[in-house]
Amino acid sequence: MAMTTLIDDFSLGSGERAAADAAACLFNGFADRSRLVIVQHLLLGEHRVVDLTGHLDLAQSTVSKHLACLLDCGIVQVRARGRASVYSLAHPEAILDLLSAAERLLGLTGDAVTLCPRFGRGSS
Repeated sequence: MAMTTLIDDFSLGSGERAAADAAACLFNGFADRSRLVIVQHLLLGEHRVVDLTGHLDLAQSTVSKHLACLLDCGIVQVRARGRASVYSLAHPEAILDLLSAAERLLGLTGDAVTLCPRFGRGSS
């Protein structure tokens, strides 16, 4: 069977395509190292922006920008505490499950992910 036939035979329905698009958007949310580090830190509990900038050695504008992205995606939530905004994970158990699965997969792939010429550390 020719490869084009296999590709032609494999088509996603609109529901499956929408689910794949949503998953791609979710993984794009975690694709930035700073956002991932913020999410990992929020697993420890809620934090203000100033707390995160101090713990993670990131600029306040960087932390605020990434928190806004994570908030828009429904990954974090925010509440007012006096004049400060306090951020926490919207679904900490699910995020912990996702990050644990990622650790398992990284353990299985070894250095292949970091050495990948397309997306690894050395890629442009």
